[in-house]
Amino acid sequence: VGHISPEAADGGLIALIEDGDEITIDVNTESLTLEVSEAELARRREQMEQRPHPYTPRSRKRTVSDALKLYAACALSADQGGARDVSRVTG
Repeated sequence: VGHISPEAADGGLIALIEDGDEITIDVNTESLTLEVSEAELARRREQMEQRPHPYTPRSRKRTVSDALKLYAACALSADQGGARDVSRVTG
C-alpha cells in the first residue's frame, strides 16, 4: 500500500499499530484509517515512549557491518528524499 517505515521510526501513527488492529483502506479517497480509539492510541504512545529506545522494533537482533553503519549515518529517510548527506558523518 505504501512506504511506511519513515513515519513509524519518526513516531508517527503507524508506529502504534498492533497485530489485529483494523485498518480501512479507501482507494477512492486515497486514505488509510486506523480503527483504534484516540484513548487507546494515547495509551500505546505513552507505553512506547517509556521504552529505552522508542519507535524501534522490539525484536531487532542483528549484526550490522561497518559499511552499513556508515551508510546509515549518511542516509536521509525517505520522507527527506532518501538521499545521502555526507556532512552528517563526523570525524
